Amino acid sequence: MAATILIVAGAAAQAQTTPVGTWRSIDDDTQQPKAQIVISEQGGVLTGRIEQLLRPGADPRAVCERCTDDRKDRPMVGLEIIRGARKAEGRDVWEGGRILDPEKGSTYALRLTPIEGGQKLEVRGAIGPFGRTQTWVRVK
Repeated sequence: MAATILIVAGAAAQAQTTPVGTWRSIDDDTQQPKAQIVISEQGGVLTGRIEQLLRPGADPRAVCERCTDDRKDRPMVGLEIIRGARKAEGRDVWEGGRILDPEKGSTYALRLTPIEGGQKLEVRGAIGPFGRTQTWVRVK
């Protein structure tokens, strides 16, 4: 019985060290929640979509005006902002994908790293050696 509990608890903890789940992105300037993003996995590849805009006064009908690819003029709610990330060999890091900043319409190389037991997610977007890292918070 105790062994079963330990196995189930271990599996639950392991599941939390993945980027798969629901996250709140935090605005760099105000430090307030900006959007809620759902990251899912299919065939070992991650995608992430904006589920909800959280800024006060945000228009839920807003579209990605600055996007230059197939996401141009698509609604922000439901917009795919993470594409193509895969788990790195032997590490709890997902990379090789792209992340979209819908406010700028720019895409960046992506690295996702769960931290603090999977309760937070370091999201790094970069062009070459230049980039920035945000910390997203898992929604309970």
